[in-house]
Amino acid sequence: MAKCIYRIELDNMEIAFKSLSHWRWLTCSLLVVLILGCDTQPELESLFTGEVKVGILHSRTGSLSISEHTVAEAELMAITEINAAGGIKIGDQRLKVVAVEEDGQSDWPTFAHLAARLIDVDQVSVVFGGWTSASRKEMLPVFESRDHLLFYPIQYEGEECSRNIFYAGATPNQQAEPAVSWLLENRSKQFLLIGSDYVYPRTANRIIKKQLAGSGGHLLGEIYIPLGDKNMQPVIKEILRAMPNGGVIINTINGDSNVAFFKTIYEAGITFDPRYSIMSFSVSEEEVFAIGPKYLEHSLASWNFFQSLESQNAKQFTQRFQAMYGVHRVTNDPAEAAYGMVHIWALAAVKAKSVDPVLVREMLPGIVFEGPQGRVEVQPNHHLKKRSLIGKIQADGQFKIVHDGGLIAPEAWSQWLPENAGYSCDWTSDRPDAGRFKTSTNVNTEEG
Repeated sequence: MAKCIYRIELDNMEIAFKSLSHWRWLTCSLLVVLILGCDTQPELESLFTGEVKVGILHSRTGSLSISEHTVAEAELMAITEINAAGGIKIGDQRLKVVAVEEDGQSDWPTFAHLAARLIDVDQVSVVFGGWTSASRKEMLPVFESRDHLLFYPIQYEGEECSRNIFYAGATPNQQAEPAVSWLLENRSKQFLLIGSDYVYPRTANRIIKKQLAGSGGHLLGEIYIPLGDKNMQPVIKEILRAMPNGGVIINTINGDSNVAFFKTIYEAGITFDPRYSIMSFSVSEEEVFAIGPKYLEHSLASWNFFQSLESQNAKQFTQRFQAMYGVHRVTNDPAEAAYGMVHIWALAAVKAKSVDPVLVREMLPGIVFEGPQGRVEVQPNHHLKKRSLIGKIQADGQFKIVHDGGLIAPEAWSQWLPENAGYSCDWTSDRPDAGRFKTSTNVNTEEG
């Protein structure tokens, strides 16, 4: 095999992609390394003067592995890209990023136990992990007690703002609330809520109920099922009883219970009935292909990224993911968020001139990353200003974007809940209650 020419401009590389040329350069370099398999890797290895260990903690087994495989793979791809670009430059050192991966096994206490082991035993500088809010809340005291840093990639219910967590997924005002507003205007004012029985669906639905009450909507019912439950016949019976004339079904079921839900609701004839609209907050391209597109066609989802986005950044992200993991694979919002947060951590480490979690944390607010969904920026509340999108599932399993709500600043504390009125979070402020405080002007300041 001919020797490859693979040159990295070390003095100018910042591990950021601030123009299309950087994305093209990175695509080409990765294809050289991954496909041609030439002798560039030994040359690249010789550039590193040390290493930094990072934790990857997702469920590779259990009911949630249907969703979590892709986020772990996206994080590993980002690490590959960072290393291909020369690693993390700290002063005159160039550190190779080394992943230490653990399996959360779809079990919340296991997440906490393994997070502690990654920090205490493996001595990682950061952990990228979690899926459900239950897993995050189990890990939260581990990171706060050690003053360490968790990057969490999934949309969640808000009502939390930790100094030790960076939230890369959407808050309710960036996903659920815009979706409900669109549904009220374009589909129906009759709503039924169905979700898995844990913290995210229950808290998100509490916010939705307040929004419906304040926006002219009507709640017809609320159903919760255990995680992993496959018996959906009682759920379908309750849907038909509560809304015989149709309406909106908000789905916050998580994990492989969605397989049974969508197959059962399809067999009941609800999926194709124009009187009903199914809106999901935890069903992406990955779940669509795992379940089967025919069972979900015409249903809706609200996310910040879809594989069908037409931008060059989005297309190249999917191309690189498929080059690494197979042309049959799909990308989705959680994978995009997971991928982007690894690069954001790397940018903050370079800015901090350290991989120490405390110093990196201080540099996070204001970091900008031009990622697959477009420009995202870290806000003072450790969340991202993100784009809000609604997509309709097509026969090929992809989403047709039917609404683009534009960039929305994140609210950690939902303003639909009366106890949160005027409350904000700002970790750049010098105050002991920076995670939750009431602004003097009663105006939300979380945008930064």
